[in-house]
Amino acid sequence: MHDIMIITTIAAFLCTVAFIFWRPHVNEAIPATIGAIIVLFSGSVSLTDLGNITETIGGAAVTIMATIVMAIVLESFGFFHWAAEKLAAKAKGSGIRLFWYTNLLCFLMTLFVNNDGSILITTPILLMLLHRLGLKNHQKIPYLLSGALIATASSAPIGVSNIVNLIALKIVHMDLYMHTAMMFVPATLGLVLLSLLLFANFYKVLPHKLPALKQGHWHLMTEKGDHPLKGDAELIPKKITTKFMRNILIFVFAVRLSLFAASFVHFPVPLMAVIGSTLLLAWRWYYLKVSPRDMIKKTPWYILIFAFSMYVIIYGLNNIGLTQWLIHQIQPIVTGGLLQASVAMGVLLSILSNIFNNHPALMVGTLTLTNMGLDPLTLKISYLASVIGSDLGSLLLPIGTLATLMWMHIVKKGKVKITWGDYMKVTFRVIPISLCFTLVLLAYWVHWIF
Repeated sequence: MHDIMIITTIAAFLCTVAFIFWRPHVNEAIPATIGAIIVLFSGSVSLTDLGNITETIGGAAVTIMATIVMAIVLESFGFFHWAAEKLAAKAKGSGIRLFWYTNLLCFLMTLFVNNDGSILITTPILLMLLHRLGLKNHQKIPYLLSGALIATASSAPIGVSNIVNLIALKIVHMDLYMHTAMMFVPATLGLVLLSLLLFANFYKVLPHKLPALKQGHWHLMTEKGDHPLKGDAELIPKKITTKFMRNILIFVFAVRLSLFAASFVHFPVPLMAVIGSTLLLAWRWYYLKVSPRDMIKKTPWYILIFAFSMYVIIYGLNNIGLTQWLIHQIQPIVTGGLLQASVAMGVLLSILSNIFNNHPALMVGTLTLTNMGLDPLTLKISYLASVIGSDLGSLLLPIGTLATLMWMHIVKKGKVKITWGDYMKVTFRVIPISLCFTLVLLAYWVHWIF
């Protein structure tokens, strides 16, 4: 009976991943849900485990919802319209300059909000701008793809940019200040290298001189076709000034910051997220007379279902001995020195993240580390390398992170065709080099400062 449970769990996992690769146009939540049901009925995951999984993913799910609220509020106030205009003005007709400003915008949005919020905010802005410029599909890909990769990878330098990083920080008993001191320099330099590699990869495709902006309204792409953005409608203030947008951004940033401040004073982060989201929606309702009902239609619910299902599958693998097997395989390498620990854990988490998403991968990796009996410094660098693997190395495949899954969903709605082949043709050229560079730099940086 035990052997049947093990075989069924592994088969469900392999079939789920194979189907996602084989039929990438099918909603990822469907095969993941079927796989999770099979694992549940196999007995490798109990009802008690389901409760633990719900508790684990619940906080992240609420945080993602709060991020979506923030993006919807910004859209309603005309921020996407305003930001697209500013981006076009800064580019001054140069496609090269637009590429670098795009990456800078995505980096800053992740740094000051988080990776999911950055994707939800910057992707519609880019879609609108590229639509107005009238670029061809292959000319849009460099801006959209490089922006998505930078936005997602930028959650590595500071822990507050990714809720999964915060959860794992508690497990290894590491505060945000220590995380930033050890991680900011190597992770940021790794992002610089990634940007340079992306630029070299896309240089021949980038339009050196941008076409003039087409006359007319800014358009927001939707599944029903494109429609004029509400920036020209009666809902949006007629004068969208820099001061007005600055005040909105400060308010939104304060709401996001409150989530991480709550973790310091041991106030429930999900509850703080609900309070902040309610304030934002209430402010919009009062100022623009827009009901919160649009949240129901605009939320990509399937992503939460996918994340929960993948957690169930990985829990099943963990219960049949995955963690113990990983400890046996990786412990001799990790205990061999800081460089070996950094590279080994970074590469391992990259592989795990691309197989079953970085959320469960980082949790499994962190739990594995805490059962190895490592000295404090080796434990910290191994954890930081795991974060680099789950934030940067996970970008090899679109299913590696929730942020890239959301990005694929938004881009598809925006009528830009980017296949898995287009995605992987770029990521397999730039991610491995950037990952190895960052992991090696992390080891030498930590050795130097300590």
